[in-house]
Amino acid sequence: MSTNLSVREIQKQDIPLITQYWLDSSPDFMQSMGVDMKKMLSKEQWHQMLSEQLNQPYTEKKSYCIIWQVDGKAIGHSNVNQIVFGKQAYMHLHLWNNSVRKKGMGTSLVKMTLHYFFKNLELKKIYCEPYALNPAPNKTLEKIGFTFTKRHTTIPGYLNFEQEVNLWELSHEQFQQIQQIKKAPQD
Repeated sequence: MSTNLSVREIQKQDIPLITQYWLDSSPDFMQSMGVDMKKMLSKEQWHQMLSEQLNQPYTEKKSYCIIWQVDGKAIGHSNVNQIVFGKQAYMHLHLWNNSVRKKGMGTSLVKMTLHYFFKNLELKKIYCEPYALNPAPNKTLEKIGFTFTKRHTTIPGYLNFEQEVNLWELSHEQFQQIQQIKKAPQD
């Protein structure tokens, strides 16, 4: 598996890939992420929702998506929603197929993605609320330096069933410290 990782903002050609991920993933995989399949959007609804964000200024975005790539090929995405411009947003993490999961790429991809969210949306905090029974995103958030806040029961998004989630947060200041550590020379 190559390690040439990069991230970029969503483009029009990514819409079918994201739609395919949501509509073609197995029900078991969706359940493992806390998705209620009865709430799944149609292909047309996905297309409309994703298309809207392409032309909105950052100050008006309801959702903002960053594409994850290996060797220039899209393999997943991260998005934020519940955006309060200049304040906070909730982040979601998605690797599109099994062949790229559990390869150790998630942490690096999320770190690259955070820059876009903090800078372009002028955020003070980013929250992430993964399903408590889904270990991958919880481990990734901990590795990056997110602070675990609490475990609670909620319906975390419009596609989810009621579930136990772990609430994680990262402030802009924490992110800057993580970036400084990354840039520090090695002994």
